[in-house]
Amino acid sequence: MSLRIDADKFREWARLCADSLAAARAEIDALNVFPVPDSDTGTNAYLTFAAGLEAITEDPVPTKVPEVLKRYGEGLLMGAKGNSGTILSELIRGSLRVLRTKKRVEGADVVEALEAASKAAYAAVGDPQEGTILSVSAAAAKGAREAEAKGLSAEEVFDAAAQAAREALLLTPSQMERLAKAGVVDAGGRALVVVLDSLAQALTGRTPSPAPTHLPKPLIETGSDLDEGGPAYEVMYLLRAPGRRITPLKERLSELGDSLVVVGGDGLWNIHVHVDDVGAAIEAGMRAGRPFRIAVTHFAEQIATRKNVAKGRVVISAVTGAKLAQLVSDSGAVPLEFSAERPPTMAEMSRAIADANAEEIIILPNRDASIPLFEAAAKVARDNGTRVAVLKTTVQVQGLSALAVHDPGKAFDDDVVAMSSAASGIGHGAITIAQEDGLTSAGHCRKGDVLGVVNGDFAFVGIDMAAVAKDVFERLDVANGEIATVVVGEGMDADTLRAIESRVKALAPHAEFEVHEGGQSKYQLFIAVE
Repeated sequence: MSLRIDADKFREWARLCADSLAAARAEIDALNVFPVPDSDTGTNAYLTFAAGLEAITEDPVPTKVPEVLKRYGEGLLMGAKGNSGTILSELIRGSLRVLRTKKRVEGADVVEALEAASKAAYAAVGDPQEGTILSVSAAAAKGAREAEAKGLSAEEVFDAAAQAAREALLLTPSQMERLAKAGVVDAGGRALVVVLDSLAQALTGRTPSPAPTHLPKPLIETGSDLDEGGPAYEVMYLLRAPGRRITPLKERLSELGDSLVVVGGDGLWNIHVHVDDVGAAIEAGMRAGRPFRIAVTHFAEQIATRKNVAKGRVVISAVTGAKLAQLVSDSGAVPLEFSAERPPTMAEMSRAIADANAEEIIILPNRDASIPLFEAAAKVARDNGTRVAVLKTTVQVQGLSALAVHDPGKAFDDDVVAMSSAASGIGHGAITIAQEDGLTSAGHCRKGDVLGVVNGDFAFVGIDMAAVAKDVFERLDVANGEIATVVVGEGMDADTLRAIESRVKALAPHAEFEVHEGGQSKYQLFIAVE
């Protein structure tokens, strides 16, 4: 039985893959002892796949399969982070180079794709080591070939490849002494298993059981620190250069350091290397072509950063709308502005955390899709000695509710608990206008209809904004609430607002009716009931 690659289903898998890596991020970071024990493999893998997902979900969203696969591969290449993230990007891109030419995917095509991926990954690494992600990728390809030889379907071949990868992961400590000393499996290999498991889940519907990652005890007694010394810096950059210049570049970078990974093609390359001479590594790129997005990490920087962290606690709240930003500022927090058309980027999140320069930081994402990104950015800050809590706020009014009880005089954990409790203790909704005819969870709507949202789902369709707002408040049980809040966006007139207040007062005469100017563009009202 063959498979057909579908643009929407591919996007669903890309989202599942990113979500799975986000969930496993901390676990994978904790396994990270090779090539440098800097505890960032899970974070880098997640950021790499988040970049791929962003490339196929941001406007304009591609709808044709070839364009979806092309943009996903480009997103992975441009967004690849760290040693393992770069190798993972090449594994996926190696597979896509085979699959994007197929209208239907048979078991033999799966084998060809996985073997091409493994071959590309080995070729990308300057000094391939067994007991790593490379060994796991080779085992996945072998498992696929054995399954295909039995006449299994394409779905079953993918599933067999994922199972073979899980089995190979458990063997990595026997292939590398450093892993055996630590009593862990390879972090990069674990990330690949997450990717393959998410693919098998997307195809079969079965949720994989958690893979064991730590051995019962170390195979070899450890007598010294696992960080055995080596180059002091990680250097990464994107490079525009003709293919003929890449081999001399790899030779030069191999002379300068280790952990070399070079992936790419068609004039665009992602370069990763560990060196002591940062200038020489960048200069080698300049001889080959035009390097850009240069990133340098000093492996000892975490120690120095811990010594220079400022005191105090800062709350960062992601907001949509200039007036909401001012409201957040007036509450003593730091606003990070975004819009429905331009969600906050990973770079903006990291910069906001760094600029806070605080000993303790509480983050209010106020958007479901931003939570794992903030978690990844927070992980870097935690590694540098900062206490960071990312609250699970998914809408603006939850953030405002959390800010209302924020008390910098409390202990950090007590403040976080109080803010989390306040955010989770409200019912929330919104009012927006349909931009086109369509089908919602509340039924059919026409362009210009008023849509009422309750706790994240469309619940009402109507033509009168005050009436729909009343329905939303009623569904949120305002009659038993104490405070009814609206955050007013663009296009809301005073008469309609007064009509809404009148209807809410009729439902709950005892409740306070609070109005805040938000200035958000997509939603005419954010609604909350406490």
